[in-house]
Amino acid sequence: MSQRGLSKSRITAFEQCEKRLWLSLHRPELGEEDADAQTRFLIGHEVGDAACAMYPDGVMVDAEPDLSAALATTAKLIADGFSGPIFEATLQHDGVLVRFDLLWSDGQGGWCVAEVKSSTTRKDYHLGDLATQVWVAQQNGLSISSAAIRHIDSKFVLRREGDLFGLFADAESLDELTPLIATRADVVAAARQTLSGSEPERETSDHCQTPFACEFEAYCRRHEPPGPEWPVTVLPQGGGKKWLEKGVTDLMDVDVSALNATHRKVYDATRSGELFHDMAGARETIEGWGWPRIYLDFETIAFAIPRWVGTRPYMQVPFQFSVHIEQSSGQVEHSEFLSLDGSDPRRACAEALVSQVPKSGPVITYNASFERSRIVELAAAFPDLEPQLTAIAARIVDLLPVARKHWYHRDQRGSWSIKKVLPTLGADLGYDGLEVADGGQAQSAYLEAVSGVDERRRAVLREGLLAYCKLDTEAMIVLAHRLCGTERLQ
Repeated sequence: MSQRGLSKSRITAFEQCEKRLWLSLHRPELGEEDADAQTRFLIGHEVGDAACAMYPDGVMVDAEPDLSAALATTAKLIADGFSGPIFEATLQHDGVLVRFDLLWSDGQGGWCVAEVKSSTTRKDYHLGDLATQVWVAQQNGLSISSAAIRHIDSKFVLRREGDLFGLFADAESLDELTPLIATRADVVAAARQTLSGSEPERETSDHCQTPFACEFEAYCRRHEPPGPEWPVTVLPQGGGKKWLEKGVTDLMDVDVSALNATHRKVYDATRSGELFHDMAGARETIEGWGWPRIYLDFETIAFAIPRWVGTRPYMQVPFQFSVHIEQSSGQVEHSEFLSLDGSDPRRACAEALVSQVPKSGPVITYNASFERSRIVELAAAFPDLEPQLTAIAARIVDLLPVARKHWYHRDQRGSWSIKKVLPTLGADLGYDGLEVADGGQAQSAYLEAVSGVDERRRAVLREGLLAYCKLDTEAMIVLAHRLCGTERLQ
């Protein structure tokens, strides 16, 4: 391979697993990107563009026609005394090529480096990337006086459209990089030796997911013997971890006396194959909620870079909801809200909630903290609607802990998500075959719909979103009746 074959990302891959680096260069076709990879890529570019936009006098180093041009452009800017910032400044040393998100002069003969991240805090694994950059810069004769992880400030609120001043915060890291920089030459040599040899042997373990999910994990596991039918990892809330640390992988091999009540319930139902259903306990709770029963579910979108005045980075903004209203007589009515025009949906959503949700009766949700938080945020944003929205939030009850306490089928495999519970209820309902089948797909559908697609595609996305959100609240009705033994199965 050429001397320019290493980069900061490849060194990061090597430090996670030498086999990952080898495969990424020699057998990249074996990788399987996860479903969210493209979304993360787009977010990263959006955040990077926002960081550059803060400096209208900055210069972008283009890699055209190739990286040799970027190296030459960077060298000329530095030699000519350009103070920066320079975007994508490109340097290399010992076959390691790096591109700096931001590089600028400190005005005193030194240089400052900022690595831009879309996270809201500095992560430990960010330091390796930054250390590689500083090492290359120092080996090129640059005196680095500051090296920071520039991350998003979660407290930032967009006050004026397009005004992103204050969006980023710097976590100065130069002092912490010293021991890492001292090892860079050895790390690079080891990475190069790995790449020059045959495919490394390494067993799969926790490193396959830390700090990143490895795209080659399925390939590496292909010859491993199948695990137990019921691994200890089905124990909820990370309950299998302590058993794995003891070398126990099969749920059937755990010491039953050491299980807490929830884990014992999962164990017993799994071992026997019999449904756990405490009908009396569930009925006492649910029937105590009263009528009418109002089943509510939101879908939200969260932007790294706030788009609407009054919103924060990664704030969950509701663009859709479904409401089923069930009377004690058994009559059920459905209403819904969906905004796909790309404008701030909050006001219209808040008004629709106030008009569609009855003024009395429990508002039943599945994971109440999420829906309650969205309504509280809407109330804060629109003081004229605050009394009505606060009243709705005050009536929210949570079906999830009722299901968790009173229902378990082993096919849930340790999860009480509505999608895992629904197939165990015997209802003729399911998410298979839907255009939109989970929350991540709902966000992707929203982004596609507001991106300027043609009306035919937008209509497909709209129907998919409506069907998915409606099914979530229908599933709650079925679950509530099944828990109480009233058997409303469709």
